[in-house]
Amino acid sequence: MHETITEGVSEAISLTTSWVGFLCLAIFVVGYYFIASEEKYHINKSKPALFIGTFMFILIGFYTLLSYTGDTQSVQMLKLNTHVKHLIEEIAEIFFFLFVAMTYIETLIERRVFDTLKYKLVSNGYGYRKLFWLTGTLAFFLSPVADNLTTALILSTVLLTIDRNRKEFLVPGAVNIVVAANAGGAWSPFGDITTLMAWQAGKAPFIDFFFIFPSSIGGWLLTAFLLSRFVPNEKPAFDATTEPAVHMQVGARVVIALGIFTIFSAVMCENLFHIPPMWGMMFGLSLLQLFSFYLKRKRPNAPFSVFQSISRIEADTLLFFFGILAAVGALGYVGYLELVSRGYGIIGSTAANICVGMVSAVVDNVPVMKAIIDADPAMGIDQWLFAALMAGIGGSLISFGSAAGVGVMGKLRGTYTFMSHMRLAWTIALGFIFSIAIWYVQFEVLHWYVLSGGKH
Repeated sequence: MHETITEGVSEAISLTTSWVGFLCLAIFVVGYYFIASEEKYHINKSKPALFIGTFMFILIGFYTLLSYTGDTQSVQMLKLNTHVKHLIEEIAEIFFFLFVAMTYIETLIERRVFDTLKYKLVSNGYGYRKLFWLTGTLAFFLSPVADNLTTALILSTVLLTIDRNRKEFLVPGAVNIVVAANAGGAWSPFGDITTLMAWQAGKAPFIDFFFIFPSSIGGWLLTAFLLSRFVPNEKPAFDATTEPAVHMQVGARVVIALGIFTIFSAVMCENLFHIPPMWGMMFGLSLLQLFSFYLKRKRPNAPFSVFQSISRIEADTLLFFFGILAAVGALGYVGYLELVSRGYGIIGSTAANICVGMVSAVVDNVPVMKAIIDADPAMGIDQWLFAALMAGIGGSLISFGSAAGVGVMGKLRGTYTFMSHMRLAWTIALGFIFSIAIWYVQFEVLHWYVLSGGKH
């Protein structure tokens, strides 16, 4: 009996046309509306996200209980149980990765690293526009080494330290950082979760991902140029002769080094040991705690507490991630994400991958990419790289369409919002289209992409 039940777990039953499928879709749309209307209703985005993410699975559970009997019910209950446990594992990996990244950032803030960086940037006489380009460039080239979320969190903090009141600078700067971080992560095999998934699934060799660079940087540069027109052509109100010099506190450089090593550990855990990157992140958190203990013993006049840094974390961002990933997981369970992957056979790979970019702006790009990889449509390296590019940069179209956007929304609460992002979304859309054009000319016209062999 147990073998029969276990074998049945792998048999997919689509619920897209059932009452629970329609209800889950409606709940997701309504919840999405309230998430998008955070500024209008003054409701924290984590509240509707957490509600729909948990409630949708409870509804699925009731549907399974009421619609099946006997062995069939046992099979479907076990299938639901297996899906939820796997989803919990995926969410936990992202949750703890984000948890450690935020802890490091709060510690760097406490050690006055960003205040010092701000002082050096502004005291050099840089204007808002130059600072805009500096933070965007740093985001684009740091993201492939670290990840787009951590990069966006760090540089959005720099924006705040420069000027936390000038919205004409903060909003375009935040949008620029989100777009740059997502575009930068798209051309590195481990710069974004979606590119990592495609690489590990063997859809393209390691070196071929770097051929996405022209499309990534071209789209970002166009968007950044358009955004820079909205940035004041002025200098921050800062007088280096009257403002006291700002210096990093004791241990700041060690914290920076530990942060870099933590990202390195995360990458190594994934690439060498094939264990989740969050394991390396948690190892880095343990090192930070040990250094905190050491500093307290050696320099009792300049200690810092990791737990105080944790207490300053934007908890609503973590809860939002839990809720939205759970909601998307519910949509995947009832079969809606599978419908997205079937589109490849209907409209063709290029058009379908463009749709992936647009869908990634609404739905988290990780399950979308996973659905495509699981469906395994017949595509060459060019189209798999295009899918990774679209999933990476498509999330920039909407403020919470990517981890970077969500993180920056948490950092610049009340300033960088859904509506403020959408007012400038046309600049992102033009960059998105330009990236597609560059990819098409490079890959489909010139066929300049295969170094290590593969299918044209």
